Amino acid sequence: MTNHVMKVSCPTRAGIVAAVSGYLAAAGCDIQDSSQFTDQENGRFFMRLRFQSDRDGEGLAQGFAATAREFQMDCEIRDLSQKARGVLMVSRFGHCLNDLLYRSRIGALLVEIVAVISNHTDYQRQVVNEDIPFHCIRVTPETKPEAEAAVMQVVRDTGAELIVLARYMQVLSDQMCREMSGRIINIHHSFLPSFKGANPYKQAYERGVRLIGATAHYVTADLDEGPIIEQDIIRVTHAQSAADYVSLGRDVEAQVLARAVHAHIHHRVFLNGNKTVVFPASPGEYASERMG
Repeated sequence: MTNHVMKVSCPTRAGIVAAVSGYLAAAGCDIQDSSQFTDQENGRFFMRLRFQSDRDGEGLAQGFAATAREFQMDCEIRDLSQKARGVLMVSRFGHCLNDLLYRSRIGALLVEIVAVISNHTDYQRQVVNEDIPFHCIRVTPETKPEAEAAVMQVVRDTGAELIVLARYMQVLSDQMCREMSGRIINIHHSFLPSFKGANPYKQAYERGVRLIGATAHYVTADLDEGPIIEQDIIRVTHAQSAADYVSLGRDVEAQVLARAVHAHIHHRVFLNGNKTVVFPASPGEYASERMG
């Protein structure tokens, strides 16, 4: 028996849960966990089920196709035993990169990192030492289209289904955002838009901020305004320095990004217009990945 996850979203109406669970039961599947939510504002229903089956996901999806059409469902069935394939992109701040590499290496994050792309060479030796292909793709205003084409070629060549911007300090084009919609995750400090530009932590320190936060979101053409996946904060006091703010901020950024990637690769995130629906982790999801 293999663990699968089924994601369903559709206009809300009576009978959806019965149709989904009834099909899985008839197909001999054992439902382990189920979460659902109805957005009353736009009348849309979201559901995620984790189940075990000795059938493959493609066959199950084909068998469910008629029901999906009847309910106008967007439906996806994925095999949870298969690792997601991801590309990490980084510039010169390596805390998120290091954290994701470590979690992947110890099995705490079930993602296969198939490449690391950077516009600098600072982390080339480290990445290569982990037997991960490293690509240095320089970016200037004049070469931006060629650089993005090179990035997308790496994505296609590796079969990556996810790009993680682990403090990659370049703005992506509208075209790339559209092509990879819902498949690029970014991390930034939560001071935006209050503290824009360089040294946001210094600006926060000078204003006496008491909460440092980070936000992970899907990338869209609107800079740092994509649908939010995960956020967190940590308190600071008047006794801490601007350098303390930076250090604490890096810790929050790394943790928030890792949790967002975990939610995405376990198919717990649904796009819902400018927002997301993020279901909690199923029982055992973290334990199975040796998070301790």
